[in-house]
Amino acid sequence: MEKMPKWADVVLIPLISLLLAAGLSALVILAIGESPTEALNLMIEGALGSTYGWGYTLYYATNFLFTGLAVAVAYHAGLFNIGGEGQAMLGGLGVAYACLFIPWPHWTVALLFASIAAGLFGATWAAIPAYLQAKRGSHVVITTIMFNFIAAALLNYMLVNILKPEGSFDPATARFPEAVHLPSLHEILLPFGINFSKNAPANVSLLVAIVACVLVWLLIWRTWLGYEIRSYGKSETGARYAGMSPVKITMIAMLISGALCGMMAINNVMGEAERLVLNATEGAGFIGIAVALMGRNHPFGVFLAAILFGFLYQGGAELALWTSIPRELIVVIQALVILFTGALDNMVRMPLEKIFVALRKEKA
Repeated sequence: MEKMPKWADVVLIPLISLLLAAGLSALVILAIGESPTEALNLMIEGALGSTYGWGYTLYYATNFLFTGLAVAVAYHAGLFNIGGEGQAMLGGLGVAYACLFIPWPHWTVALLFASIAAGLFGATWAAIPAYLQAKRGSHVVITTIMFNFIAAALLNYMLVNILKPEGSFDPATARFPEAVHLPSLHEILLPFGINFSKNAPANVSLLVAIVACVLVWLLIWRTWLGYEIRSYGKSETGARYAGMSPVKITMIAMLISGALCGMMAINNVMGEAERLVLNATEGAGFIGIAVALMGRNHPFGVFLAAILFGFLYQGGAELALWTSIPRELIVVIQALVILFTGALDNMVRMPLEKIFVALRKEKA
């Protein structure tokens, strides 16, 4: 019998961890001479108080949805994909090639094939560490970290020497043609009478990310492949005994994970910048780890955690703009959330388990 209900593990523990992180963050804000209450109000107003704020919150959340789902898929196979940053960079390269060199008639067709290109480039970049883990025993954590740096160097070379327009000094590609520009949430919602901000970067790729959430849920919990992935992640010995192939599961899980990271580029490269630039990922590959941890590696939990981190990103920008609180404080808050939801999970879990066991005994 489980020591505590499933809802407590999925909802209560992350909520308590979040409150502990918020409490410590409030102490830090007090220490630098600012009011935690005013800071929280400013973050809420800046991130959620207008359609402009919501547009940025949802834009960041879209990036975190893709990378969070990627980490979750790998985690269910017992793998820890820390290479999301590099895989997203290569996904951006795939989007750039698809959008710059093929004359698409409409954004819908371009979005489909740019998504495929981004997924293929991201999956290819994840395939090498996956193969090294499956065949050579090289730990995927080490190899994916190393491949982040290789991806950054490769992207820098491509933008400076190959894809940069002639006569330009900016390490970036040319702007994508008008036909492949993705509609913003303003354009999507206007026919329904909803006047969303024109200047917000949130776009149709948010809907693609939500569809990806549903597809990942179906894959992991409603297919035989998902059953194999979860079985292998729970017990490699048991999976081998049942006749499952560790090489096959490792490769497939990492390919799906890399493809999801690569698809992030349809939001930040194709949807927002409308060209490929250096550092387009903005750390979203690493934030995806925290999103997956906080979301308990479940697509719905990842969705909620992505919204939270989108709120922190946009709210943090407002804090840096209107107060003396540095933008880096949001990194501190994110680190505290990761600390409590990941490394210090047992600090919250063990006392709660004791409480639920005592309540069950009392009831019995």
